[in-house]
Amino acid sequence: LAETLAERIHSGELKPGDKLASERELSLEYAVSRTTVREALSRLKSMGLVEARAGSGVYVTENPDTKLFRMPAVDLGEDESFAQVMELLLAIEVAATRSAAIHRTPADLRAIRRELIGMEYAVARDMLGDQEDYNFHQAIVKATHNPYFVSLCSHLEYSARNVIRTARANTRRNLSDLMDAVQKEHQEIYEAIEAGDPERAANAAADHLNNALKRVQFYRKA
Repeated sequence: LAETLAERIHSGELKPGDKLASERELSLEYAVSRTTVREALSRLKSMGLVEARAGSGVYVTENPDTKLFRMPAVDLGEDESFAQVMELLLAIEVAATRSAAIHRTPADLRAIRRELIGMEYAVARDMLGDQEDYNFHQAIVKATHNPYFVSLCSHLEYSARNVIRTARANTRRNLSDLMDAVQKEHQEIYEAIEAGDPERAANAAADHLNNALKRVQFYRKA
């Protein structure tokens, strides 16, 4: 529902200043519960597309496009754009991993380790393990217990983070001998977070992403 309403805003069907239908009306129009409507509106608010006015309703914000971060599709074949995305991810991942080492709970550690083991099983079964890789990093972000990290990384799921998943796929198909090195890097990240060592965790995350960039560059030259 959030995606549908966002598309109506971006297409101009719903213009800046327009009032959205009420929760009840949206519930009837789209055949969903009012809880679903509220969750969709909450997501639109977090994206900066709508705003609630006390006692009046929910309205499309003025110049909503200026409040929405977007990232164009990244071509792995373009060295400069790929490096720039990796630079962005490096800043976010390093900071999140450092925070996770400080704020992680026993439950967080179990979740991170579960995905680490999942990657090991995937590789052993000659699978990419890209979903497990993604889940591993998501578990780390959740371990920060910082809603802003979680929100930003959730938004990046469909853009920048897809680059990492594609990079892993290329590594597995073309540089299978390096998969053990990739897994070792993930193990080092986990152990640093488990030890509660924020600087070690940040350095391990930085090494992992820098090595990911080198592996993709090596693949292109091969």
